[in-house]
Amino acid sequence: MRVDIVTIFPGMLQGFFQYGVLQAACQAGLIDVKVHDLRDYTLDKHRQVDDRPYGGGPGMLLKVEPLFAAVQALKGPTGQVVLTSAQGKLLDQQTAKALARVDQLILLCGRYEGVDERVLSFVDHELSIGDYVLSGGEVAAAVIAEAVLRLVPGVVGDAESVRTDSFYQEPLLGPPQYTRPEDFQGMAVPQVLRSGNHEQIATWRREQSLKKTLHNRPDLLKRGKTPSSG
Repeated sequence: MRVDIVTIFPGMLQGFFQYGVLQAACQAGLIDVKVHDLRDYTLDKHRQVDDRPYGGGPGMLLKVEPLFAAVQALKGPTGQVVLTSAQGKLLDQQTAKALARVDQLILLCGRYEGVDERVLSFVDHELSIGDYVLSGGEVAAAVIAEAVLRLVPGVVGDAESVRTDSFYQEPLLGPPQYTRPEDFQGMAVPQVLRSGNHEQIATWRREQSLKKTLHNRPDLLKRGKTPSSG
């Protein structure tokens, strides 16, 4: 899978993919990530990427021309274009799973007060990572890229690690997890996890997953029928 990220601050992202499973996947040829400077796609000698909004108002907007030129230069036959935007659809695991099935993603990093609305004419997805505003879309692009790329087969060595993630199969948080030591300052690992009874462990994890979701993210349970713990 290929990911092309277009930004006015490429240095913010170039090191992000040089660690962990993403670095290993790049070295193994499973994924190919490139970061591009939007200013390389400008047509004027000043390499201008932004301008004042028509109708007045504060701040600047990213211009349509360089973003269009970047997409034209980078997009393959089946590429999908994603714009990071506080006005976009909220990124969730189902969207990440869908994007992980495409051959190429082009991530356009928003900046300033946003982008010229005409950019949306050549964008496939407008995505947000939360109901808050950042100074630019670089962090959001990194989040989207990692959420998608870790779902590409082979990127995470143990596929079961992905299938047991929060949100992967249904809108639930993952259950509590424990490792050694068995007892830490009087806080012991639950007996059921030490029992070796896989059926009981699965039931306990399901119940704990529901409890954690109800406590931390009750909104997830309101999206549909509450899953059974049986």
